[in-house]
Amino acid sequence: MITVTVLYPNNKDGRFDMAYYLKTHIPMVQRKLGAALKSVGVEQGLVGIEAGSPPPYLVLARLRFDSLEAFQSAFAPHAKAIMADIPNYTNIQPVIQYNEEKI
Repeated sequence: MITVTVLYPNNKDGRFDMAYYLKTHIPMVQRKLGAALKSVGVEQGLVGIEAGSPPPYLVLARLRFDSLEAFQSAFAPHAKAIMADIPNYTNIQPVIQYNEEKI
């Protein structure tokens, strides 16, 4: 199982519309990636390591697939549409990392 983690850094001038992300963007991603997408989770940052400090990331999403190849096959045909939707909910450049689950 692999996880595609999408992190949105907490930038000073960053804008993030969580309602749009949850009600429009994530459902669109789920529809487009279809059965290849095994699960998705969205987490909103609360605080950093020190009490009261801002979180380093505003939001992170975890998308799980059976393999990197399964992700790539599902994502490639829809990459342009998925990426084009980003300005509708944020002005933050996401950081994307591919991970292999071990536990």
